[in-house]
Amino acid sequence: MKNIQVIDGALNAAYNIYAASDEQFALIFPDGADIEFVEDFIDRVGEEVAGETLGPLWARRINKPDVVGIHGTLFYELREAKKRYYPNKRFSDDGASGH
Repeated sequence: MKNIQVIDGALNAAYNIYAASDEQFALIFPDGADIEFVEDFIDRVGEEVAGETLGPLWARRINKPDVVGIHGTLFYELREAKKRYYPNKRFSDDGASGH
C-alpha cells in the first residue's frame, strides 16, 4: 500500500491521506511520478477507469498521526494554478525538496 495526499481547491481543504494499492498507485502516478492532477488522470484513463480506481480510496482514509510517509500528491481543481510548478509531475520539480 502507498499513501496519497489529496489537495483540493477548497478553502477548508483537509489534505486527507488515503491508502492505495500498488496497482492503483501505479495507474494514478505512472512512470515514477509522485504528483498528479485529477483532470490529467481522467484525461489519460477515462472517467470510468478513474472512478473505479479512485472510488475505493475514499474508504481507506488514514488518520494523519498513523501515516508513515506520503508517496504521492493528487491535486483536485488546481491544475491551472499548480501545474507549471510540477512540469515533470515529481515532487523534486518544486525546487524545495532538496533532490
